[in-house]
Amino acid sequence: MAYLFTAMKLLKSFYLCFVLIGLLMNYGSGAQKIISLANYHDYEAMTSSLEMLHDIYPEMTHVYSIGKSVDGRSLWVIALSSSIPGDHVLLRPEVKYIGNMHGNEVVGREILLHFAESLLANYGKDDKVTRLLDNTRIHIMPSLNPDGFELSEEEECYGVVGRTNANGFDINRNFPDYFEETGFEIQKETQAVMDWLEKEHFVLSANFHGGALVANYPLDNLEPPKKELYRTLADFSPYSACSDDDVFRFLALTYSAAHGRMRKFNETTRYANFSAEYGFKEGITNGADWYAVSGGMQDYNYFQSGCFEITLEIGSCKYPHRDEIAQYWEENKDSLFEYLKQVHRGIKGVVTSHNDNSPIYDATVRVHDRTLPQRTTELGEFWLILLPGKYKIEIAKEGYHTVLQNVQVSHELYKTLRLDVQLRNCCMTLAPSISVLLIIFYITV
Repeated sequence: MAYLFTAMKLLKSFYLCFVLIGLLMNYGSGAQKIISLANYHDYEAMTSSLEMLHDIYPEMTHVYSIGKSVDGRSLWVIALSSSIPGDHVLLRPEVKYIGNMHGNEVVGREILLHFAESLLANYGKDDKVTRLLDNTRIHIMPSLNPDGFELSEEEECYGVVGRTNANGFDINRNFPDYFEETGFEIQKETQAVMDWLEKEHFVLSANFHGGALVANYPLDNLEPPKKELYRTLADFSPYSACSDDDVFRFLALTYSAAHGRMRKFNETTRYANFSAEYGFKEGITNGADWYAVSGGMQDYNYFQSGCFEITLEIGSCKYPHRDEIAQYWEENKDSLFEYLKQVHRGIKGVVTSHNDNSPIYDATVRVHDRTLPQRTTELGEFWLILLPGKYKIEIAKEGYHTVLQNVQVSHELYKTLRLDVQLRNCCMTLAPSISVLLIIFYITV
C-alpha cells in the first residue's frame, strides 16, 4: 500500500508539471487549459478541479467547505485574491457567487468553474482582472446542491428531478423570510449558508439558476396583507421594492447589459410569466413582480446581512447538452466580471472610538431616507454600494454621539469615497463644537 500511495503522489506531481508547462506555453492566450468545456463535472470531478486550481495557484486560492449536504457531500468554495486569499484584509470587500442551488439547474455550476480558472489564468496579463483580484476577495461556490445534481439528467430542460435537496426541500424556499413564517425545517445546506453569512461580511453576491433568461432582483416577497389585496385585484405579481431599489436595478442591468442575449426583449419573451405574451424589458425583473417567493436566498442576504444579492436565470434549458456549455460560458463571462466590479463604487470606511482608536462593532451606517442600515464588522468596517450623487450618511451606536455627514459619491469605479469616522462616548462632558470628530478622504484603489 505504501508503494501504491507513493506512486499515486508521483503521478499527480508529473501531471501537475505537465499542466504547468502547458500554461507557460500558452501564456497570454487566455484559453482554459485545466477545466474542460466539453463535459459536465460531477461531484468528484468538481472537487478535483478545485483542488487542481489550488495546486497550480496556491498563493491566490483558498479551497474550503462551508458544511455538508444532507448526503454528506462537502459544499466547496474556492476563494480568489492576489494575496492572502484565506483571510479577510481590512476594507477589502468580500463578494460571492453561488451556483447549482437547484440541483437540476446546472449551467451556473459549470460557468463558475470556468470563471475561477479564467481569473487565475489572466492575473498579471489582463489589467482589469489584475485590478479586481488585487482589491477584492472572490468566493465561488459552484454547487450548493451537489446531491440534487447527482440525480439530474442531461438534456432534461423543464423537469424537476434533482431540483430539491436529498430531503425533498427546495433550498430557495427554505430561508427565514422577512415578511412571513415559512414553517419549513431549516435544511443543512440552508444552515450552512446562514452560518457562512455570519462568519463573512459579504457586500455583493449573485446566485445562478436556469429555466429562464433574466436578472432577478429583490424583493422576492411582500407583506401577506398586501399579497391578499393584490390577489383580490387579480394581480398575483406586484412589484415589491426595497429602499435600495435603484441600486438593485442597476446591478441587474449591469449583468444583463454585458450578456450576449439577456438584454434583448425578444430573447426573454417566452420566459416571462411562463407565457409568450410578456417579456422582460432590458432583461431584468423585480422578483415579486415576476412571481412572489417566500424563503428566498436573495431576500435573506439583504435583510439579514446587508449583502446585495441578485438571482440570475441564465438559460431556458435547465440541463442543456454538454455541447452547449462553451456557448453559455461565452455569453456570461463578461457579465460575471462586470457585475463583481460594482462592489468598488459608493462608500467604505472604518468606525472607531475617539477614546482609544479601537474599532466599533455593530454600529449602524444608514443612508438618509433608506430603511436598511449597514452594520460595521468586528474591525469597524462598512461598505455602501451607491450610485453617483449626493447623500446624507448617519453613523450611530448606542452610547456614542451620532454623526451626520453630507457626501458626494463619484461615478467612477475603484474611486470610492473613504469615510472614516471616530465617535465620542456620549457620557463624556464635551463642548458642542467638539462633540464628534469626523475624518473624510478620497482614496483610489
